[in-house]
Amino acid sequence: MIVLGIETSCDDTGSAVVDGSRLLSNVVSTQMVHRNFGGVVPELASRAHARLILPVIRQALAEAGIAKGSLDGIAATCGPGLAGSLLVGLSAAKAMALTLGLPFVGVNHLEGHLYANFLAHPGLEPPLVTLIVSGGHTQLVLVRPGFRYEVLGRTRDDAAGEAFDKVAKLLGLGFPGGPAIEAVAETGDPAAVRFPRAFLGGDSLDFSFSGVKTAVLNHVRTIGREETARTLPDIAAGFQRAVVDVLVQKTLSAAERAGVRSVCLAGGVALNRSLRQRLAERAEPLGLAVYSPPPRLCSDNAGMIAAAGHSRLSAGITSPLTLAPAPSLNF
Repeated sequence: MIVLGIETSCDDTGSAVVDGSRLLSNVVSTQMVHRNFGGVVPELASRAHARLILPVIRQALAEAGIAKGSLDGIAATCGPGLAGSLLVGLSAAKAMALTLGLPFVGVNHLEGHLYANFLAHPGLEPPLVTLIVSGGHTQLVLVRPGFRYEVLGRTRDDAAGEAFDKVAKLLGLGFPGGPAIEAVAETGDPAAVRFPRAFLGGDSLDFSFSGVKTAVLNHVRTIGREETARTLPDIAAGFQRAVVDVLVQKTLSAAERAGVRSVCLAGGVALNRSLRQRLAERAEPLGLAVYSPPPRLCSDNAGMIAAAGHSRLSAGITSPLTLAPAPSLNF
């Protein structure tokens, strides 16, 4: 089954083609205009999607060497995300499905992130625990066979990626914040400035990153502008380590509680090398296998949406053409 996927949940316009577990193309057009505002502007995002969606779809088909008539199904992100952005992608997908007489399925963006690992590692099988960590989401999900998911923990305030963005803005490092902080932290000492870790006590698997964000703000106010500039790498490294420590410990605790032997990383923050390295180091003595997608499948992309859609369409699961965007959709 050959499936075209469309992803427009936020500010990246994506289209991809999969044939079974083979990714034939994965085109992403990133909207650079948001850097001028320090964050994504929803109206600008939806306008850009409307302008880019058809050229991106055409390019995905061309790179895959597939004609529209050879497609067997269409999948598109239906939520969560920005309402206007989701509407553009869904509208394009429904129009193609209707005119080509193909089945259509709406895909949960979070499920798409889960499928990035199944696409990258075809032999991977549930049950397993996945840490979905991005600008909008931080969740620990137990994945069982048959599209069954259980959220074991989620953020109570800021997502990890959101905290990276806000701290980067505070430190004058620009947007998006994750790559900027990681680059500066490479020359810093993570032990030089210790920021708090919010483990929330007891056996909670939830996350909270508002406290460490506030701690960075208070530290910068205390030491002043000149000292902040001089010790910027140490501040960035200390903040990054505080976030990574919590993410890793909670993921390992979730795996132990669920009794699984495999853990996965997914989402834009899964690109962070420190997170990947520390999770692998901590997991090895516990006998846990760690999986993560290649960089092109970590950030928002249509390849993961096409893969998730392929699984659902292959199981005979479709969505009506009346399906509406669901900005607050969760598992």
